[in-house]
Order: sequence, then C-alpha cells, then structure tokens
Amino acid sequence: MNKVIGIRFKSVGKKYYFDPAGYSLDLGDKVIVETVRGIELGEVIESVKDISNDEIISTLKPVLRMASKEDIERHDQNCINSKMAVSRIDKYIKKHKLEMKLLGCEYTLDRTKLIIYFNAEGRVDFRELVKDLALEFRVRIELRQVGTRDGAKFLGGIGPCGYVLCCNTFLGDFETVSIKMAKNQNLSLNPVNISGLCGKLLCCIKYEDETYKENRKILPKINSYVKTAEGRGRVLSVNVVECLIRVELPENGIKTFKVDELLEIETFDKVSIPNNGE
Repeated sequence: MNKVIGIRFKSVGKKYYFDPAGYSLDLGDKVIVETVRGIELGEVIESVKDISNDEIISTLKPVLRMASKEDIERHDQNCINSKMAVSRIDKYIKKHKLEMKLLGCEYTLDRTKLIIYFNAEGRVDFRELVKDLALEFRVRIELRQVGTRDGAKFLGGIGPCGYVLCCNTFLGDFETVSIKMAKNQNLSLNPVNISGLCGKLLCCIKYEDETYKENRKILPKINSYVKTAEGRGRVLSVNVVECLIRVELPENGIKTFKVDELLEIETFDKVSIPNNGE
C-alpha cells in the first residue's frame, strides 16, 4: 500500500496522486510538485489515504514543499500573462496559415516553459511557428494537440440543456459514453439530439445509465402481460426512472401502477414471475 494525496491543478481538472512526503496537508492547501510539464502549483482536493500499487498509473512523485506567498503570487501572475499571450500566439498561427484552433496556453510556475493547447483535424507542421514563438516569448515552447472533448472543457460554453457545460464546471474526468446507453434510455438516436458542443455523445447520458440498468431488471417489457389487483392487463408503456407502468385492463381501461403494486409479471415465454420483491 502507498500513502497518497489527491492534487488538482485546475479548478475543474483531473485529480492526480502524489506522495505527501511527510507533510501534514489539509483540503485546500496549495503545494508545489513536479509533473511531466515542469514545476507546478496544485491544490489538495483529497486527504491522505492508502492505495494499492495497481491503482498507481505512473511513478509516484513527492510533494516538494508547501506553496509560499510568493509562489501563489507568481502563479496568479502567470495566469494573467497566459491570457494576454493568447492573442499574440494567434497572430503567428494566422501568419503561417496553419489549420489549427488555439484553445489556450499556460506557463509553468518557474516560467521556463509555455504550453500551448490546440485542436486540429489532422497533423500540423508547426516547426516554423515554434521558432517564432520562442523568439517572441523567450521561453521553451511546447504545443499540445488535444481532442474535441478536452477542447470543449478548455473553452466552456452552454450545453443543449441551457446550463454551462458539465466538463467546464464539475466533471474532472471523462467517462466512456456509448450509443448503447442512449438506446437503453429510449433517447433519440439522432446525433443532433444526443451530441454535445464537442460533437461527441453527451456526458450526461452516463449519469442515469446505472439507474436504467437496475430498474429494467424489475420492470416488465412493453406488450407483456401483468396481473394487478384490478385484473390481468397488457403493458403499454414503462417509465423506467419512476418505475411506473401503464397497463391496459380489459374491464377497467388504462391505468398506471407502481412496479411494487403488480401481483405478477408474465414473460413473453408465458413463464410467470411472482412479484414478491425477491
């Protein structure tokens, strides 16, 4: 087992594990660590805990030190300078007529490197661009091509629901979303209706997937037959989230029942399943 602490570098960024290195750290503390990008300032978002070796993806690096007032001030200034640098970078992209979309940039804490994030359909030859940017900013330049989902997370925006994008407000990691999930929830399979600003399947389809899977195990299928206190009837529709079933009864018309009100559920092969809660 390894003692680790969870650290995040952006307000809605991924969580990374580091060795606390004996420091007594609380949630919200600012610390200095070394990452693949260089020396960075991060925020503690998860207290010290033990995890197995299998949960560690790469070499566990230690916390270098607690962030000082000067570190925090330098980080804040770097953020301001990064925003100012975007327009200057975009000028050179247009100069070289490159087919790439600039998303943003950031300095490492020690300002030895400027990392530029962009999105592009294919490969981009940015060797001449790097030369110009190195002369302009007098630091090491690193360009990183990111996917469309990361691009949407970087830029933000309003989703089809009318709210700010989940990935830009609270979603730290992207989880796999499949068309099977959309089918399971009876959603329209029109790409326009189930795609986000990034062009990929909506992340929120994942949120209710487990609920649909569990509830469908106890719900009857449409056009199957069930027995109720008011007689035997055919299932017309099912509300999976609320576990409600609309049943057509020969003598009492169409009525709605909760799944636990059903006396018996019949499968298509005519085998009866008593609804006794087991």
